[in-house]
Amino acid sequence: MTGNPAATFIQARAIEQANARLQADLEQDYQRLGELLTRNGIEIDSVTNAVAAFEVAIPSWGVGTGGTRFARFPQPGEPRSVFEKLEDCSVIQRLTGATPRVSLHFPWDQTGDIAGLKACADELKLGFDAVNSNTFQDRPGQTQSYKFGSLTHTDPAVREQAIAHNIECIKIGAQLGSKALTLWIGDGANFPGQQNLARAYERYLESAAKIYAALPSDWRLLIEHKMYEPAFYATVIQDWGSSLMAAQTLGPKAFCLVDLGHHAPNVNIEMIVSRLVHARRLGGFHFNDSKYGDDDLDAGSIDPYRLFLIFNELVDAQWRKTPDLALAHMLDQSHNVTDPVESLMSSAIELQRAYAQSLLVDRRTLDEYQQDNDALMASHTLKRAFTTDVQPILAMARMRRGAAIDPIGTYRSSGYRAACAARRPANLSFGGGIV
Repeated sequence: MTGNPAATFIQARAIEQANARLQADLEQDYQRLGELLTRNGIEIDSVTNAVAAFEVAIPSWGVGTGGTRFARFPQPGEPRSVFEKLEDCSVIQRLTGATPRVSLHFPWDQTGDIAGLKACADELKLGFDAVNSNTFQDRPGQTQSYKFGSLTHTDPAVREQAIAHNIECIKIGAQLGSKALTLWIGDGANFPGQQNLARAYERYLESAAKIYAALPSDWRLLIEHKMYEPAFYATVIQDWGSSLMAAQTLGPKAFCLVDLGHHAPNVNIEMIVSRLVHARRLGGFHFNDSKYGDDDLDAGSIDPYRLFLIFNELVDAQWRKTPDLALAHMLDQSHNVTDPVESLMSSAIELQRAYAQSLLVDRRTLDEYQQDNDALMASHTLKRAFTTDVQPILAMARMRRGAAIDPIGTYRSSGYRAACAARRPANLSFGGGIV
């Protein structure tokens, strides 16, 4: 693509040069860590290879500056179209080697040139993960309003409009090579009595069944729950139980998607993951972090131990050879005060860190402590893995994939953001907005 700053500023040669300055120290650190792990019966290259194979999708909306309902402060060089979003996503992939796919959101990423969008992604060596529908906002020219709901609205005309939009997303996704639709709705109530709770859920199942029927044979439906917001009294798909019942009702292609910020405070998310694995209905994740609610902060920035415990359940499921565990890993974050490219790179690395640490858990020893009800030593077994500095493993995995040993340092020295600022006129929208 002519004038693409990603190709101009993040070249393989620049990454190689940056890596050359760091490689000797990395190899020494890697060797020392390998010797330590060998004493514990762990072969470091097997962990590195697993980390190198781990991938997470970038949300298209994540490369723009986020905001809150109070304000949004745009930064220079923001992408103005889905094509420019792909440029930024390609930079993240070039530097981390962990983000080869993009998750699109419609109508935010609507374009009249789907073939051109696919060609652009191919040129940038990107694929497409799950597509996301949007029935929590009204858009210009829309006949019916979603103010009081979408798939669960009391008016059949509103429900049919929302169903049609989701089916349209499936058709677009199929042209792009996607294999899943993420279904999240904001439907619910702000006051007791506003909504018949039972009937609203029944309407959801009825609407979702029509969407499910439109799925291609090799697609999956990922049902995403959220405790509250925009509805603050009751949300139709409020928790993992509501999501699981819906998935089981709809059929074998329906799964539950867990967003780490969509729970009540202090909920044991790793236990939810375990239960959904047991039910064989865990479909994937929207990774982020939070302090108070659905904060959409960078993954691992607030509670890295919780992130580790979630990955511990996933690795445990692999260790127990749980069948048909094919998960969609996606980031879902809002970057209000950081460069989104940097935050997304950092978050992808934090997921790899939690995965690597989980691979270091001595599963047989942990199982013995659990069987003997030795609570302290079982806990210490997890902590031992969590406190291991796996940075050399992460950096070596990136280098072996042709990515950067130091992604953020390489990015900052590339001049990419300044090039985007010069090429993309500033967006002067300073109003409120989550994304």
